[in-house]
Amino acid sequence: MKRLTKKKALTLVKELDAFPKVPESYVESTASGGTVSLVAFTLMVVLAFLEFFVYRITWMKYEYEVDKDFSSKLKINVDITVAMRCQYIGADVLDLAETMVASDGLKYEPVNFELSPQQRLWQMTLLHIQERLRVEHALQDVIFKAAIKGSPPDSAASLSACRIHGHLYVNKVAGNFHITVGKSIPHPRGHAHLAALVSHDSYNFSHRIDHLSFGEVLPGLISTLDGTEKIASDSNHMFQYFITIVPTKLNTYKVSAETHQYSVTERERVINHAAGSHGVSGIFMKYDISSLMVSVTEQHMPLWQFLVRLCGIIGGIFSTTGMIHGLVGFLVDVICCRFQIGVYRPVKQTSGHQPLLEADMSISTALRGSI
Repeated sequence: MKRLTKKKALTLVKELDAFPKVPESYVESTASGGTVSLVAFTLMVVLAFLEFFVYRITWMKYEYEVDKDFSSKLKINVDITVAMRCQYIGADVLDLAETMVASDGLKYEPVNFELSPQQRLWQMTLLHIQERLRVEHALQDVIFKAAIKGSPPDSAASLSACRIHGHLYVNKVAGNFHITVGKSIPHPRGHAHLAALVSHDSYNFSHRIDHLSFGEVLPGLISTLDGTEKIASDSNHMFQYFITIVPTKLNTYKVSAETHQYSVTERERVINHAAGSHGVSGIFMKYDISSLMVSVTEQHMPLWQFLVRLCGIIGGIFSTTGMIHGLVGFLVDVICCRFQIGVYRPVKQTSGHQPLLEADMSISTALRGSI
């Protein structure tokens, strides 16, 4: 009984065979079949090679959530060159609560405002990247994944301008980072700048923003205002930047960090009280923080998906070329009249007797002769 059961099971398994073996004597090799096979194998190799490059490509996935972190400090990274001497200007931050933030982290370094050819090339590179980012937003993914940003060349030895660089830690509320005439001093209602001792003729708020970012500084991340240069047409000139900061969690295969992106709207005007244009000469960066957080994650095609796509390529090409070869062969046979349907072809008998069709023809011939 056990043997019978095993034989029945084996027979059932054989009947389910979807890959029956064909004897080699039934297989005929042709030149056309070999050509099609060569073309099919070439396509398989090429497409499989290209699919491997697609498998290596990564992309950035963007997700949005509410930023629940309100207690931590926000780091402002500054590197700005102003076309005035360091003793004439001061930089500080005043937040929404009119709380003056200590600016001890900022350094004032006398430099030359004019750039050397190497420095100008670096700045033009940054401006070109910024221009392309405004047109092709997908380039931001490349910046997230690759370290493009380097260090600007050193400044010349002349001391006609002032480079303000360093960092500040502020509360995560809206505020105003500004650079204006005179050093800042505490004030019961906020703060003030000692501008009375500076002559109006020395005012020149032409400036260049080598770097301005919020949060952790990441190599390869180019901020929106990096490379910006503004030339003042008048000594009493106000430059305003309205910045919206978006907290960003960045997770790539190279780096994992919490940083911030920002968008900016620029405005500038000449201060002329007689014409109704009031204000204070200087550089004012008014920033606000978005309540939404962006999570940017670098993703990769799963291995199982790559294998499925690879099997689809190989099987699809093999089946498609086989069907095309069969169809072309059928059409060639029909056109060349080598494919005959419904014609009976007699089989030669080995016993020495004539085939039935030939015997009938001989009998009919004899009868016609006797008549």
